[in-house]
Order: sequence, then structure tokens, then C-alpha cells
Amino acid sequence: MGKIISLVNQKGGVGKTTTSINLSASLAVLGKKILLIDLDPQGNATTGIGINKGDIEYSIYDVFMNKCKIDSAIYASKYKRLYVIPATINLAGLNIELLEKSRESNEFSRSGQLKNKLDAIKDEFDFIIMDCPPSLGLITTNALTASDSVIIPVQCEFFALEGIMQLLNTIMLAQKNLNPDLQLEGVLLTMLDSRTNLGFEVVEDVRKYFKEKVYDTIIPRLIRLTEAPSHGKPIVAYDPKSKGTEAYLNLAKEVIERNGH
Repeated sequence: MGKIISLVNQKGGVGKTTTSINLSASLAVLGKKILLIDLDPQGNATTGIGINKGDIEYSIYDVFMNKCKIDSAIYASKYKRLYVIPATINLAGLNIELLEKSRESNEFSRSGQLKNKLDAIKDEFDFIIMDCPPSLGLITTNALTASDSVIIPVQCEFFALEGIMQLLNTIMLAQKNLNPDLQLEGVLLTMLDSRTNLGFEVVEDVRKYFKEKVYDTIIPRLIRLTEAPSHGKPIVAYDPKSKGTEAYLNLAKEVIERNGH
């Protein structure tokens, strides 16, 4: 049985895409078969894993709009056991198109489109990782409806917990109305600057609030981690000996352990 995990935070710049790319690549290095789905119209996870947008015939947008079967939108990455469904800028208009379709037909579930598609391929992978856009619109709602669980990346900075309450509210609404089985997979602390005390205070606050849901692994703020995607590589390929590689491999091990894989 494959497990579908969404990375969600409506705040931008918290390390969501960096984590989607590097967690996926690290899980693949550890022997798991992984599908990374890019749900952000900016398509940063797509290019960050080395997929050339010019080579994309079908994207996740085409899957949503029934322009292709989901299998046709799955691309092999350059890395063993790691596959990608890419995103293109077309995805930016998806919210409006889904709303229009639901107005045309009462039968149309605007939040359930992705779930139907993923159910067909779920068991072909050990994990399906979804990189959600930095908003709580219909794309994210579709992801929450289709997911088994959610990882929330939290930046180690002031106001970190403020946005989390709104996000937890959205997750609870999704549980209540769309997906009663949705779980909180874990909370990941990102971008820790070890030179400041503030980061460590945030770590304490988050651990106090989420307790055992917080991963032991904390992702440090590193130049190498921000450089890697511009070379179309996960950190494990870009700089195998870096602290970033070590951190994401440790996170992948925690994810595997928590899921008894």
C-alpha cells in the first residue's frame, strides 16, 4: 500500500518545496519507490528535480482536466526510483476552472478530483509526496482530500506558530467534511539558524505544542540547500557530504520508521 503525504503551509518560504524535493530524493536513495507531485503553478519542484519544462507533454493540470490518464503525466527523473508529475503555469487557472465545472454540474466534486486519479496508481509507489502551493485554495483542498497525511514545514522564526493555527483549522475542516482519515504525519522544523537564540526558542515552542509529532531532525539554514535546485538537483546529488544531505536522509529515515515500511 502506497502512502500519500502532502507538504502544506499557506506561508511561502518555509522550505516546503525544498523539503518535497529532498525528502523524495532521500526516500528513493533509501530504496523506496517515490512519486513526487508538483502542485504549485510555479513548478519549482519540477525544475528543482531536473525536469526540463520544455520536455513536458502532460502535467498535473492535464490530469485534473481529464486531458490525459494519470500514467501519461508520470516522468522518470534522473534518479533511481524517483518519478515526478510536473506542474506548469496552466495550473494557475485551475481554481476557477474547477469552480466553473462544479457550477455546471452538481455531481462534480471540485475537491475530490485528485483523489479519484491517485487511487488508480497509489499502490505502485511506496510514498507519493505532494508539494502544495502556498495558499489554502482548491488545489490544496484537493491534496488534503487525496492524502493519508500531512507534513507541515515550520520555519524557525518569529510568528512561525501564528499561521499554523489557521492551517490546522483548514486540516480539521478537511477531516470533517472531505477526508475523515486524514492524519497529521509530522511537523518539520526548517531553516534553523544556529547562530541566533530565536530559532531555538521557536523549536521549543513548536515541540511544546505538537509534542511527539515534531520530527527529531531539524533542517538547518544552508546556502548549499538553496543552491541545489537551481542546478536541477536534490542536495543528495548536488553535495552528498553536506549537512543538508545528512539532515534530509535522517528525515527520510524517520518517515520510514513512523510508517513501519
